[in-house]
Amino acid sequence: MEANPALGVVLHAIGGLASASFYIPYKRVRRWSWETYWLTGGFFAWVVAPWVLLFLLAPKGLEVLAQTPAKTLLWTYFFGALWGIGGLTFGLTMRYLGIALGYAIALGLCALFGTLVPPVFKGEFGQIAHSFGGQIELAGVLVCLVGIAGSGLAGISKERELSPEKKKESVREFNLVKGLLVAVFAGVMSACMNFGFEAGKPIAKLAVHNGAEELWQNLPVLVVVLAGGFTTNLIWCIILNIRNKSGGQYVGRGCLPASPGEPGGTPATLVVNYVLCALAGTTWYMQFFFYGMGTTQMGEYDFSSWTIHMAFIIAFSNLWGLLGREWHGTSRGTRNTVFAGIVVLLLSTAVVGVGNFIASAPTEAPARENAPPGDRVPTDM
Repeated sequence: MEANPALGVVLHAIGGLASASFYIPYKRVRRWSWETYWLTGGFFAWVVAPWVLLFLLAPKGLEVLAQTPAKTLLWTYFFGALWGIGGLTFGLTMRYLGIALGYAIALGLCALFGTLVPPVFKGEFGQIAHSFGGQIELAGVLVCLVGIAGSGLAGISKERELSPEKKKESVREFNLVKGLLVAVFAGVMSACMNFGFEAGKPIAKLAVHNGAEELWQNLPVLVVVLAGGFTTNLIWCIILNIRNKSGGQYVGRGCLPASPGEPGGTPATLVVNYVLCALAGTTWYMQFFFYGMGTTQMGEYDFSSWTIHMAFIIAFSNLWGLLGREWHGTSRGTRNTVFAGIVVLLLSTAVVGVGNFIASAPTEAPARENAPPGDRVPTDM
């Protein structure tokens, strides 16, 4: 299958929109603690959706996993577990900083580490930096980081301009110091998802060998990575359920008091809460469903997929933040900074796409001739 970077960028854009949107249904969950709705949504995101789509689109997925060496499964699962820790704290980032600022800081670090560490670790960075297509790729990464920095500056400006009361109108638990600490940790740990994809490339190759369409080759990889993420989230949420005595909320007992404006004494609507969590979790999974397809289209320098994915997530999350009035009451200059950051982020995806297109041309082939065959998922199987 020939690489198609333009299609890859579109697929990453759809995945970015899904990631930027998944938290919205959680905001309508009533009278459940964070750990309750996070674990419920996570069950659909990390268990139900991956297995359902694996059976539908890659029917020999179980055979693929059975044929995979134990070492590969272990490392893929391990990085998924580390990513799960980042996912836990990422949810807290949304609570304390809101969608726009939380995404910008956490995903900015996630983009930096997740994009650059794999080629550095495999010794390919120098080779990439000395090829024309690779230089365009790295320029796109730099442009992306500039856009992320702009989003962060807009968030700092918002912090200075709004009163505590105004901040809490859009983000009820706004706390800049606590949110920044959590966001930094979440961003670094969340980059492990990309490491999990790197570790799982042998699984993807086996999937293609067993007859899976190349577009779906990453579905069995996702099952393993997300199993690791589900493990860490399950452990922590159960600990919180026990500590906060919130475990009964899954069956309608021990729910939180009614929120302001909600009729007092109204019991939690279990069906609605479960539907909202299922929607949130499935939407979350769609980001990596489309990400997995997008990586198959990016050609020689598929490591840049992570940059494009993060850029679209931050751009769409900023748009949601504007629509959700998280920036209401800020100056025109601050809002213009937000828009400028979005434009720069979108520009970075175009630059990275051009770099991939150049790298996929025949003139770039010699730069990769001596690369070990196991370093990347082949596109010609």
